[in-house]
Amino acid sequence: MDLIQIRRALHEIPEIGFQEVKTQSYLKKIISQMAPDRLELVEWRTGLVAKVKGHSPEKTIGWRTDIDGLPIREETGLPFASHHEGYMHACGHDIHMAIALGLLEQLIEHPLANDAVILFQPAEEGPGGAEPLLAWLEQERPDLVPDELFALHIAPELPLGTVATKPGLLFANTSELFIDLHGKGGHAAFPHQTRDMAVAAAALLMQLQTVVSRNVDPMDSAVVTVGKMSAGTVQNIIAERSRLEGTIRTLTPESMESVKQRIEALCRSIETGYECQVSIDYGANYRQVDNNEQLAESFLRYAQDAPGIQAIRSKAAMTGEDFGYFTERLPSLMFWAGVGSDYGLHHAKLIPDEGILAYMPTFLYDYFKKR
Repeated sequence: MDLIQIRRALHEIPEIGFQEVKTQSYLKKIISQMAPDRLELVEWRTGLVAKVKGHSPEKTIGWRTDIDGLPIREETGLPFASHHEGYMHACGHDIHMAIALGLLEQLIEHPLANDAVILFQPAEEGPGGAEPLLAWLEQERPDLVPDELFALHIAPELPLGTVATKPGLLFANTSELFIDLHGKGGHAAFPHQTRDMAVAAAALLMQLQTVVSRNVDPMDSAVVTVGKMSAGTVQNIIAERSRLEGTIRTLTPESMESVKQRIEALCRSIETGYECQVSIDYGANYRQVDNNEQLAESFLRYAQDAPGIQAIRSKAAMTGEDFGYFTERLPSLMFWAGVGSDYGLHHAKLIPDEGILAYMPTFLYDYFKKR
């Protein structure tokens, strides 16, 4: 199986969460060529679950890959660039899927003692596929729920051949943040007759910068970032509406709740001070990725002895990943895998090193054999 060709075909058809119709169809086509009598393939919404029986199973080992893309216009100039204008696999999920397919092929050709399950999960980037997928598995197909679950995420900043992880907290709790302000528009010559939402949004944006610096314990850590602000229509009309869009990241669920409470208090003060209405939408919320300590130590010991692999202990990051819903319910582990790119995750020019496809499936298969 040519994993590079498969990865490039997937790269051409990025689709956002729960719209991965072409992606699912392509994955099914590839999997159907892998001795279908040796595996069970189940559809869940736009995702898939593949199970391979072991010859003397005592447990089920799981692997999860995400399959969705991002609403980003690609600027790589690659001959296999996205065919879907305005969308791109800018987070490496095309690489993730190719690795999962390579692992699945080896599991089918050389079954383990234990059962193995691979989850092709949609909507990691939003609105979140892990939580509803896990709920469906537990309720409808408990036989497909793994006893332990693993996943990787590419790391553009790390060189090829590097894997990095740690026991405990790896990624933060995350929440989207959308704030809409509604006042009273009017002619720019008569500001006293209006309630200017451009000014109100600017004031709220500056106040949001105090949430972390003045409301979070300095020994804790949190991030509140507003990445987009919009207001008004033309230069001589005072804005009736404005909108802030951002993200919240914290290291604990308690800090997330505290930050949200402070944001809501600031919004109420804006309503009073600027005589307007303010509404908040937290969008998608992801749990922290909390690695099982025994799995993390086992994986690091294995990786340190694996030829051609450099294993390092990473630090926790404010990155968000809905894999946290799995780590909350199952013994699970996620790790970074280096792909040496000049551009980072979610960048329009991200080009991961495809060399990872040459060794990662075998690296994972050999680890699964030891489980």
